[in-house]
Amino acid sequence: MNPNPRQLTLLSVVQAQGSVTVEQLADTLGVTLQTVRRDVQRLADEGLLARFHGGVRVPSSTVENIAHQQRESLNAEGKSRIARAVAAAVPNDCSLILNIGTTTEAIARALLHHSGLRVITNNLNVASILSTNPRCEVIVVGGVVRGRDQGIVGEAAVDFIRQFKVDLALIGISGIESDGTLRDYDYREVKVAQTIISHAREVWLAADISKFNRPAMVEVAMLSQIDRLFTDAAPPDPFLTLLADAQVRLDVALT
Repeated sequence: MNPNPRQLTLLSVVQAQGSVTVEQLADTLGVTLQTVRRDVQRLADEGLLARFHGGVRVPSSTVENIAHQQRESLNAEGKSRIARAVAAAVPNDCSLILNIGTTTEAIARALLHHSGLRVITNNLNVASILSTNPRCEVIVVGGVVRGRDQGIVGEAAVDFIRQFKVDLALIGISGIESDGTLRDYDYREVKVAQTIISHAREVWLAADISKFNRPAMVEVAMLSQIDRLFTDAAPPDPFLTLLADAQVRLDVALT
């Protein structure tokens, strides 16, 4: 198909935010819900969008994540709000682990004014950002560097992290499924993330709204293993119930 100008605008809105409800699209485009639903159906039929109950998201594979540069631009404003909320909650003079992901990189930028932090990371982008803060000590995990996103993975990374027990793990994720499973794509990355979770006194998950109901192949953990979830909009059903049942504190970053 050749999308018309309205459909191209719709696509750009979804690509910018990662996940959008039908009602939000109708308001943004100034058209009726029926018009949006017809456009969404056509675009989904062409594989340009993925539908879920009440909305649409960027299409994704269960076996391969989208490129790092594209992920940086997806819902960048929402990730910035999440990062500011996380940074506001992180105290000075504590130990942290930050893992791979564009959201954790946004958090690293938001932590540049903190002092007395000792940060362990398997993300070279995070290390590069925080190394410019003279009041922060950065420890880089050893292992195999994944060229496409500067993440460090593999058994050497797992063994390195096992030496530590930190105050906070600040982690990102590729998808949260409706049964409360946290999922990602690379089993080597997942092994590192699982080790990070088990070697932190508290685990904070930072996930923008596009991550809810997003499929991925490898199980990282369950919501019940998380202490606090930071996101940029109210999660859809059934996640509020899942979070309450798992006793996970929810922080929605609106500003």
